[in-house]
Amino acid sequence: MVTALKKLGFDKVFDTNTGADFTIMEEANEFLERVQNGGVLPMATSCCPAWIRFSEMYYPELLDHLSSCKSPHQMFGAVIKSYYAKKMNIDPSKIYVVSVMPCIAKKFERTRDGMQGVEGLDDVDAVITTRELARMIKQGHIEFVELADSKFDNPMGEATGAAAIFGVTGGVMEAALRTAAESLEKKPLEKLEFKEVRGKKGIKKATLKIAGKEIRVAVASGLTNAREIMEEIKSRKSRI
Repeated sequence: MVTALKKLGFDKVFDTNTGADFTIMEEANEFLERVQNGGVLPMATSCCPAWIRFSEMYYPELLDHLSSCKSPHQMFGAVIKSYYAKKMNIDPSKIYVVSVMPCIAKKFERTRDGMQGVEGLDDVDAVITTRELARMIKQGHIEFVELADSKFDNPMGEATGAAAIFGVTGGVMEAALRTAAESLEKKPLEKLEFKEVRGKKGIKKATLKIAGKEIRVAVASGLTNAREIMEEIKSRKSRI
């Protein structure tokens, strides 16, 4: 894929998992700040634009429960046009960031207010879906199976295992728990896996003991199940 993108004309190809790592660190630290300083709980992730729009439409009174973090690709775009541009001595206005995403809601997300950074520039300039990328490769007469393998460009092409599980149900929760647990316990985790939040059930709930604190969590797969959790929070019946 990296080789194909370079053939299509992209100068640099970075791994969105790097952006996922940024998001995990931010969300975990925001969660810790809320726990330790009496912030609004439970806290919900803010990585999915479809979920954010759903919350704005149906649960505007609960928006304070959402994390303030941007999604990985939006956060990554902001970093590229600020930190990366400065390090590489590139004018941010000369950088055109394209995100390749599996979800069409990301197209809407990049146009939202608050998704602009340096000099008012959009963090992400365009979003194409994985299907659109496949069509571009085909239209470019690139034989994908015959391409040599290439690695993502550095330093934005490296990521952790936490970022790798980001795209599966419960992955964001598990990744954030790893970071939060190490911060609270102030030592490397002996066990990286939080299997309690894994599985195919539509709603998974668990109580974990971290640094002597009981942390109650829930994972919802799909907006129907997310609605059920939000109704629990709204009615103050939630145990998370």
